[in-house]
This record gives sequence, structure tokens and C-alpha cells, in this order.
Amino acid sequence: MQPSKNDVWVGLFVMLGALALVFLALQSANLLSLNFNTGYRVTARFDNIGGLKAQAAVRSAGVVVGRVESITFDDKSYQARVTLLLQDRYAFPKDSSLKILTSGLLGEQYIGIEAGADEAHLVPGDTVVATQSALVLENLISQFLFSKAAEGTAPEDNKK
Repeated sequence: MQPSKNDVWVGLFVMLGALALVFLALQSANLLSLNFNTGYRVTARFDNIGGLKAQAAVRSAGVVVGRVESITFDDKSYQARVTLLLQDRYAFPKDSSLKILTSGLLGEQYIGIEAGADEAHLVPGDTVVATQSALVLENLISQFLFSKAAEGTAPEDNKK
């Protein structure tokens, strides 16, 4: 059986479709980042980063302005050191603050930037000192349960 020209074109089309599916899967899982824009790196220290991962979005007013480049542990201060790659076209004041936020109730975590009012802007290599750690759902639930348990024992003490 002789392969025809149509067989070659169909095979090529199937290969391109498979490559497109792999590309979309990697892109949606944040495992592939095709960013050709240059940027500047700043660092921040957090007491608890929750489930924040490398390549997570950095947003300001809901707009993606950068990505988390790396996360390391500082064994001297016992904090997580997060390196951010911010796009060059966005300049933030030096007194800006960073928060680890969650999109939705159980969605992915990202870093939110709240711009400050300082005249000077962040430059490559700066460290942002105003940070707020992630809210961990398990900690909130345990605090709620412990406060309810403490309220439950208080009325018995008042009866005596």
C-alpha cells in the first residue's frame, strides 16, 4: 500500500494538534511560562507563605504585574524568602506592601501589591519589608473552635 499525500497532511495535522494540547496543558498548570518581557527582581520575607508556589501571579488591582520567581527558606531568620520578577513597565513606590491572597475560597494563591505613597520607586535588588503572610484555613478553623470551646465553659463557671 502506497502512502498518499493526504496521509502525510493528516499525520502532520494530528501532530500539531497534540503539540497544541500539551502546550495548553502546561500553560494552564503554570508549568510553562513564555514571558519575553524583561523585568526587575525584588525580594520579600514572609512568616508563612501557605501554598504559594513559584510562577504564581503577582497582581496589583487585579492586573498581573509579575510572577514569583523563586521561594527559599532563610535559616537565620526562619522566614520564607520570596523573589519576585516584576515587569519593567510597572513602577511601585518603595513603601508598597505585599500580601499573600487566595483567588476564591479554595483557589490558587498569589501575591497582591498595594502601592504606597513614597516618591522613590522600587529598584532591582530592593527588599519589601511591609508583608502580610497567608491566611491558613486550618488555623482559622482551629481558632474558631477554640474560641467556641472557651465560650462553652464560661457559663458553667458563672453558675457557681
